[in-house]
Amino acid sequence: MFLARRAFTCADADLMKYPMHSLILVTSLLSLTTACNDASSSNTAAGNAGFVVTGQLRNAPAGTPLYLAELAEGQFVSRDTVKTDSQGRFTIKGSTSEPAIYQIKLNEENNVLVALDNQTKLQLTGDASKLATTYTVKGSKDSEVWQQMSRAMTRHGNYMGSIMRRYQANAQAGRQDSMQLLEQRFYVAKAKSTAELKGIIKKNPTSVVSAFVLGEPQLFNADENFGFADSVATQLTKAQPNSRYTQALVQKLEPLRKTAIGTVAPDIQLPTPDGKSVALSSLRGKYVLLDFWASWCGPCRQENPNVVRTFDKYKSKNFTVFGVSLDQDKNKWVKAIDNDKLAWTHVSDLKGWQSAAGQAYGIQSIPMNFLLDPQGKIIAKNLRGPALDEKLAQLIK
Repeated sequence: MFLARRAFTCADADLMKYPMHSLILVTSLLSLTTACNDASSSNTAAGNAGFVVTGQLRNAPAGTPLYLAELAEGQFVSRDTVKTDSQGRFTIKGSTSEPAIYQIKLNEENNVLVALDNQTKLQLTGDASKLATTYTVKGSKDSEVWQQMSRAMTRHGNYMGSIMRRYQANAQAGRQDSMQLLEQRFYVAKAKSTAELKGIIKKNPTSVVSAFVLGEPQLFNADENFGFADSVATQLTKAQPNSRYTQALVQKLEPLRKTAIGTVAPDIQLPTPDGKSVALSSLRGKYVLLDFWASWCGPCRQENPNVVRTFDKYKSKNFTVFGVSLDQDKNKWVKAIDNDKLAWTHVSDLKGWQSAAGQAYGIQSIPMNFLLDPQGKIIAKNLRGPALDEKLAQLIK
């Protein structure tokens, strides 16, 4: 599905045998451009009103069909179909109620996203056999912004993919030191990718594309970058208050406010494996890693050794962990705690993704964690690999 409930589930990651949930940047473009809704709805413009997309594609025989679909309510809805002439040329005309994201598709492997409004006169060129990587657009600033973003994400994604493959090889060989080094490189690459994306958005804060990207968890982690996303949302609300993408972004950010850095963490009170009810607030006075995980989550289980090492290092220095499981099977939950040697407080209501704690914190993917100070305020999020140890080293002398 195009917009999954969870940006990248641990079940998906486990199938890929890869522990870093941020791999979504590698796969996001495919996820965006392959989903489609078969419900068609004509959107052809009358006369000269509306948008016009013209272009010429290499390696497109006469009669090659191109499909236009509009992104509406989380899925692509078919709007029009045209065919190329003998020279690969085509023209698509239509109208839209507001600036919107569209997909132009030859097939599942060859498609692109563009931004269209009723003033758009867009020119699209490229190689039909590899459209996503060869296309160029002119005549639409928003479409050009998206092309810049997608190419940046693809470039960074390819590099992170190469790290992933090396990580997998080292994991199979049991080379832990190399795995840790590659994990560090991955997070550096992820940070660079996010920084470049933010740089493009900063230059185009009121673009429909910026609203779309910030509101799509497959492309941008608004939770980890709440302050930035919220500031752009404020500008978008002033410039395009009625845009579906602005409204979707604002709606997405609202529940994140209660877990933004600097806020007091919402309290959690759930049963431990032995049935005793324990509250997160009972740990006030210590630095606490609030860790969301599950026994079935491959990336979580891969990350657990890092948390164990950090816990052992700082448990006598005013630090502890509060583990919240999204399990549904108690026996599997307890077995994972024992197998991974997780010697800290664990709670769960065994309701999976419907966990009360998960709902309170807006958890969309795991592993996910929040570092709390002794007063219960959130001071960091999603610390992976050596990042948790490095952060605690700064805080605990």
